[in-house]
Amino acid sequence: MTPPSPLSPILARLAPLLLVLVSVPSARAEEVRERASLRLRYGLAVRNGAQVDVGPGLTYDGFTPNDLAAVGTFWAGSWMGGWAAVQREGFDLKEGSVRITGGSLLRASVGPRVRTYLGPVRAELGAGYGYAQLPVFGTSSEPVLSRGVRHAALVSASVRVPLFSRLAVEARGEVPVSLSASDSAGDKAEAKGFAAGGALLFPLVGSSRWSGTALLDFQHVQDTVTLADGSRSEQRMRRVGAALELAWNDAPPAREFTPPPVEPVRVPVGSVSLQVLDAESGAPLPGARVVLVSGGVESAPRDVDVKGFVEVGELPPGAIVARVSADGYEPVEAQGTVEDGGRVALEVRARKLPPPTGGLKVSVVNASNGVPLPGVRVVVGAAVVRTDLKGEAWVKDLPPGPVSVVASTTGYRTAEEAAVIVAGMETALSVPLALERKGEPATLKGQVRSARGGKPVAATLLIPQAKVKARTDAKGAFAFQVRGGTYRITISARGFLSQSKLVTLKEGEQAIFNVDLFPRQKR
Repeated sequence: MTPPSPLSPILARLAPLLLVLVSVPSARAEEVRERASLRLRYGLAVRNGAQVDVGPGLTYDGFTPNDLAAVGTFWAGSWMGGWAAVQREGFDLKEGSVRITGGSLLRASVGPRVRTYLGPVRAELGAGYGYAQLPVFGTSSEPVLSRGVRHAALVSASVRVPLFSRLAVEARGEVPVSLSASDSAGDKAEAKGFAAGGALLFPLVGSSRWSGTALLDFQHVQDTVTLADGSRSEQRMRRVGAALELAWNDAPPAREFTPPPVEPVRVPVGSVSLQVLDAESGAPLPGARVVLVSGGVESAPRDVDVKGFVEVGELPPGAIVARVSADGYEPVEAQGTVEDGGRVALEVRARKLPPPTGGLKVSVVNASNGVPLPGVRVVVGAAVVRTDLKGEAWVKDLPPGPVSVVASTTGYRTAEEAAVIVAGMETALSVPLALERKGEPATLKGQVRSARGGKPVAATLLIPQAKVKARTDAKGAFAFQVRGGTYRITISARGFLSQSKLVTLKEGEQAIFNVDLFPRQKR
């Protein structure tokens, strides 16, 4: 593989441009009027990269045309906005002049953006979501372009500095923080990288409402993809192209008209000071919301401070109602009267809502004939009850959510179930108990899978104590019978680490036993 040119010489070539800065008037007054822009770029991409896998590996370099990109930016105010970008990368893998494989790769990003001005210098900072397709070639012996996918949180920044003769230079960078990555088959992978670049801007045409700018654009991109089997694909790409940027501005501010001074007319007003407290402890309730009703008009909700206070001024005289709400507390109101120039102090004490609970009704029956079983011991969470003559038991005041239920009695096998408690409702659960059968062998069945990906594994299960040696089928499933007791089972498979586990089985029991084996590390 031809080693790529390092990024530092490229930045060194751009450094003289930054040193040619001259004293120019601040562009802030003009630039802050920009409300939206659209940048369209066309160029070519120069690539080199490598893939390391179980085969001989491969390296590549060369360039491809038709490198397209579009970036849109909008601003909701003088500093806050957002951006969205999409770009297509052409890709060809050649051996000499023979094209082996190729296609196109896509990247897209979107997110909020902020800007600021330091004299004539314009700086922008963005954070958002990025989607990228990265090149993966399957095996190096028969390379076929596949598309790995990376979902990432993006952090980007750019700086634009004016030069002489209305020219400007731009430097930018982007770092993706990977959230998830996968290969073309959807298997989990790891991905990282960065991008850095710059542009030289040439103003073309414009007016007070819009402008057009031509750009000579350069970008350096570096990406690495590591697959679950250890294969790694790296690429370094330099993009060179021309771009056109269109910008839309607000209309120039009109000359301000200064009206003649008018004597203010005094309107009678008052104020309210309200404190919200816990009714039991008397402690402040920070975060409680207050809505004031004055003259039949509701105000916008206000949050109290850390001491439970909220101050509201500029209220017309008359009766006022304060409606208070807080998470976990009952709504409460307070009333008062506002006087002209006066201040009303109100105190509101809110009571906690009772904790929501639910109930559970357990019916225990004979599994073979459905006959109710009285006197069965039922354990529901931390509560212990017994069934009545109808085989029923009740447990009240249970917190919402899942709860375990264990039923046991002499002559029957212990049964364990799960129920979901719903606040304000009684949940019904039927638990069948099977008779204990002495002397019957226990049945053990399950499946052996790979801990990476969950695919079935052909494995051998060995129980020396019971002289049992069993093999899984094509789906990794197995089933065999042994006498009741405690056994040590050894599970082994080619290419995987062996496991040894203890299993206790009761006579006549049918137990499920699933095993996940970890692949051996390749050396």
